[in-house]
Amino acid sequence: MKYLPLVWKNLWRRKIRTTLTLLAVVVSFLLFGVLMIIRLAFAGQVEVAGVDRLMMIHKVSLIQPLPISYLEKIRAVPGVKLVSHASWFGGIYQDPSTNVFEFAVEPETYMQMYPEFKLPPEQMKAWLADRQGCIVGRDLANRMGWKLGDKIPIKGTFNRPKGGDGVTWEFNIVGIYDGDSSTDKTQFLFGYDYLDENRRNLTGMTGWYLSKVNDPSNAAVTAATIDKLFENSSAETKTATEKAVAQSFANQVGQIGTIMTWIAAVVLFVILVIAASQMALAVRERTKELAALKAMGFRDGLILNLVLVESLLVAVVGGAVGLTLAWLIARRGDPTGGLMPIFMLKNEDLILGIVLAVLLGLLAGALPALYAMRLRITDALRRN
Repeated sequence: MKYLPLVWKNLWRRKIRTTLTLLAVVVSFLLFGVLMIIRLAFAGQVEVAGVDRLMMIHKVSLIQPLPISYLEKIRAVPGVKLVSHASWFGGIYQDPSTNVFEFAVEPETYMQMYPEFKLPPEQMKAWLADRQGCIVGRDLANRMGWKLGDKIPIKGTFNRPKGGDGVTWEFNIVGIYDGDSSTDKTQFLFGYDYLDENRRNLTGMTGWYLSKVNDPSNAAVTAATIDKLFENSSAETKTATEKAVAQSFANQVGQIGTIMTWIAAVVLFVILVIAASQMALAVRERTKELAALKAMGFRDGLILNLVLVESLLVAVVGGAVGLTLAWLIARRGDPTGGLMPIFMLKNEDLILGIVLAVLLGLLAGALPALYAMRLRITDALRRN
């Protein structure tokens, strides 16, 4: 600790150069943090998807509906302990850009299927009692300014109501569910019965089925058993773990996670080269001073450590500031209005960023520090 004033003074010998290097490190780690946020936003549904949950869709396409009569057959399959279903409603609130995604679900079994959705018991009771009741995620409610008791009109697209103006559905917000930072809190959920009883077409059909299995290790066998039940039917099925289905959708938009990782790697490599060149230049400028320190009794190991600490200070301070800025951006939430509901900087990525900052400092300072350590006093004093 007693040598820190010396390190600090050497760092700020060239104020402009140190400031620019520090800013470059800050921007690099800010970009690293943002890239990790975006990577998780695209792959988040894959990471949080349950391995004990199966998703069954129409064999042709997800948009093809399935008969509601399949429910009891799935429930009877050995190894299945819970079955629910959901349908994409496809309605519009105010205009399409509001990004409100509505799903018709079976309230009790759906909430059991997703225990990460935290809904107060009294609100759950209110949902079951109100045919037109709906619950919304905390993030969605905050973004839209909704509160309990609000009446929400949704314009139907392919789902048209029998009554009223033939277009608008009315919903009552009876609950607002919450969850941790990895939970999608942007959903708009309402009862399937209300949809099925009041729509003009597709009566008795649902979008997809969700099953929770007793043993995740037997999920593939259970999925195959379920699909076998509906072979050669008018609506054949395709069942897989929810994680596998989410991964399939993520792959359709490209390997976003891999792309983000490579961009982050290139950025960090560039800043490593910049930091290393700046440290090398700083050491060369102080050749005679380093020789004088050695002449005064500073050991080679101490000289090595002094140069490494300079490099580490720039990398760690810059990295910490950059990661903090990225964390603050994540705290502000999804900037797309619902397209990236899982918008966060994970603790694992923060720790990885700190480790990378330390490695950056060590690697950037390694060669200059070795040069300083091996410097001969006589050679250094001969130089102009």
